[in-house]
Order: sequence, then structure tokens, then C-alpha cells
Amino acid sequence: MKDTPEQKLDKAFEALKTYDWGQERKLVQPIEQAIIDADDDIAQRREIEARLAAVLESDAPYDAKQYACRRLRVVGTAASVPALAPLLTDKKLSHMARFALERMPEGQAGDALREALGKVDGQLKIGVISSLATRGESASVAPLAKLLKSDDAAVAQSAAQALGVIGSADAAKALSDGVTDKNKSAVADALLVCAEQALADGKKAEALVIYKGLAKDDQPKHVRLAATRGMLACAGK
Repeated sequence: MKDTPEQKLDKAFEALKTYDWGQERKLVQPIEQAIIDADDDIAQRREIEARLAAVLESDAPYDAKQYACRRLRVVGTAASVPALAPLLTDKKLSHMARFALERMPEGQAGDALREALGKVDGQLKIGVISSLATRGESASVAPLAKLLKSDDAAVAQSAAQALGVIGSADAAKALSDGVTDKNKSAVADALLVCAEQALADGKKAEALVIYKGLAKDDQPKHVRLAATRGMLACAGK
């Protein structure tokens, strides 16, 4: 007698407890199929999500947890944030946890990423900054602004780039207020991105203020040229 879909799913989750990429993919395939089949069944998706989150909180091997993170990119909600958040400080799993969190519309995912900023350094911090840029939340402006003056030049540059991607008026102000001799170039480039976004959104007055600040003699030539073109665009020329 063939296994029912429920039995296949149970066996797949059992196999996931010790799964590694060297094993046959068909062992966990029923999980992916169950996610597809549950597209319109919220209760079923939440059950699958809970089982995947449980894998992250267990002593399952790295490959199993990586697989769970990949699937949570599809079915993850605020309910799985508590299981994903601790992985942000894990050198091996931080990137997969970030990818799952940055796709979630729920604010708890952004909160987890912002909280992680103070717990990680180096490439892990840069990765979290990148995820915050992807989410584009206004709540990220203040913590990113603090990092503009980081002693780690790569972190400061990443923070500037992230604020440019967020592109809001608050982000532009944070960039202008946070400029230093060390981050001046990165801030200028990020401000150009903010101005271009404002212009694209029809906020010509907002864009013009930024462009005028970047057209000053203390800016590099390429920044002044870009700012001049921007001012002409604001004038409809």
C-alpha cells in the first residue's frame, strides 16, 4: 500500500533531522510538494512552517537547517522569526536566515535584523545591513545612520549604501548629517541615489535640495557633474 501524502510528509521531516546534501533529494521532496499543495490552505502552510522552525531549534545538522531556511523563505511568517533570529549570529547560517527574514512582510522580521546589528561584526554585519536595505523600512534609518561613523570602513560604506537604497527624505537627512572625511565619498554616492529616487517619485523640490548640496566645490568632479545633470532634470531640461 502506498503512503498517503501525510505519511510521506512525516517521513520527509524525519529524514530532514539527519539530512545532508549528499543524500538523495527525493527524501525531502514531499516537503516542497506539500508547500505547493498548501498554497491556498493557510492552516496547512502554518503547520509546515512550524515543523520547519522546529528543525532550526533542534540539533539537526547544518544542511538540514539550511534546507529549512530555504523553505521558510516561501512559507515563513512572523511565527518563525524566533527560530530564525538566533541564526543571524551564526557564521554558517546567518546568510540563509537573512534571506528568509528579508522576504517577510511582517515587521517582526525587520526588528530581528535590526536587533542583530549590535550582535555581529564584519561580514555578518554587512550582510544584515544589506538585508535591511532590501526591506527598506523607515525604522532602519536611525540604526543605519549610527553606523556611518563606524571604525570599520566597509561597514560605514555599507550603511551609506543601504540608506541610499531606502532613499527616503529621512535617509537623505541621515546621510547629510552623518558625513565625515572618511565616509564622504560613500555618502555622496548614496545621496545621489536618494535624489534620483526622489526625482523619479516626482518630488523635484526634495531632489533639488540634495543635488544643490552635491554640486558644491568640495565634492569630487563626478559627483558635481551628476548633481548638475540632476538639477537640470529637476528644471525639466
